Amino acid sequence: MDSKFHAFMFPWFAFGHMIPFLHLANKLAEKGHRVTFLLPKKAQKQVEHHNLFPDSIVFHPLTVPHVNGLPPGAETTSDISISEDNLLSEALDLTRGQVEAAVRALRPDLIFFDFALWIPEVAKELMIKSVSYIIVSATTIAHTHVPGGSLGVPPPGYPSSKVRFGENDAHALAKLSIFYKRLYHQITTGFKRCDIIALRTCKEIEGKFCDYIAHQYQKKVLLTGPMLPEPDTSKPLEEHWSHFLSGFPPRSVVFCALGSQIVLEKDQFQELCLGMELIGLPFLLAVKPPKGSSTVQEGLPEGFEERMKGHGVVWGGWVQQPLILSHPSVGCFVNHCGPGAIWECIMSNCQMVLLPFLSDQTLFTKLMTEEFKVSVEVLREKTGWFSKESLRDAIKSVMDKDSDLGKLVRSNHANLKEILVSPGLLTGYVDSFVEALQEELN
Repeated sequence: MDSKFHAFMFPWFAFGHMIPFLHLANKLAEKGHRVTFLLPKKAQKQVEHHNLFPDSIVFHPLTVPHVNGLPPGAETTSDISISEDNLLSEALDLTRGQVEAAVRALRPDLIFFDFALWIPEVAKELMIKSVSYIIVSATTIAHTHVPGGSLGVPPPGYPSSKVRFGENDAHALAKLSIFYKRLYHQITTGFKRCDIIALRTCKEIEGKFCDYIAHQYQKKVLLTGPMLPEPDTSKPLEEHWSHFLSGFPPRSVVFCALGSQIVLEKDQFQELCLGMELIGLPFLLAVKPPKGSSTVQEGLPEGFEERMKGHGVVWGGWVQQPLILSHPSVGCFVNHCGPGAIWECIMSNCQMVLLPFLSDQTLFTKLMTEEFKVSVEVLREKTGWFSKESLRDAIKSVMDKDSDLGKLVRSNHANLKEILVSPGLLTGYVDSFVEALQEELN
């Protein structure tokens, strides 16, 4: 079947979800399909530059209703703290009338969703196929969102003895406990009600977890591949970063970025900065201001900025992460193992040091460090605290030229990347995914 279809996309109100959905939309549009993309009004301006096919991908802005307890004007997770996610989820559910009206008016063939578990009901009523598209790792879904498990404990038959929470991961479980029941209900109910389960991964990384999910839910699981963004060759690296990075030898700079939703307590923020100082290598630290501070400069340790002048930068704004990772001077990427960051990291030539904060990040970190051995994890105390020394030790273990561990993870990383960049692998996932959708619609 070669007929073109019209898909709706309705992701969770987080840029870490909206942007991967938009990358998938670009792949569909590239093959001649149409996409209507539903998102909060304010978010459109921040993601529209990712739309490579504006004639085929049309944004449909939604008015996000106010929910008591949310900051005024909050529309995405970037506007709130993690503890307020439940309230934003309520606001998402209150957009149902707007979404349903758009579906009835435009009658798409498919609706992609992740956390809005009422989408299958809306779709079924109008004879439309629903696709539960989950961008967090299949590892997390298999461990945490399959019936039979409990908070922190995987269900029977879970296919790994290494990718599990350890005794020092209580901090991640504590954060998960805040919204575990909601997330568990949303994902498991979505999987049960939807017509198609789709995951943003590939079998070379998470094959056994995907097979386990398919078996547990008794449904076919389609894989899109990692859905990496197309390199934006129209915008070179900003001059001030290019100038800064080019002043250092190849593979000597440590780049650290922790995503858009991680906001550290001031003492942990300062410990992070001091750890970067301790490694003795040039660094770029891109992180949000700590709690209680409006800028990163306000939160810096005393005398830090002066000591690090010309050697290290702490930046509180947005950076061109893929371009920084591809700069020849950057040799190590310290990140939170978020769904987007980890794929960018795997596809780079940088050493990987992982500092997870949330439960899905923690499990994928275990996959990378314990099973694939392509990275190292920053050790934490049982309270969740990480010291400047543990950060320094993790980074130095992969950056020191004579480190056996550094040689091992570099070799394993290179082998894994070679598999993923083999000709036709990632495009083959997209081709197979689209063909499977067309078969479902036939």
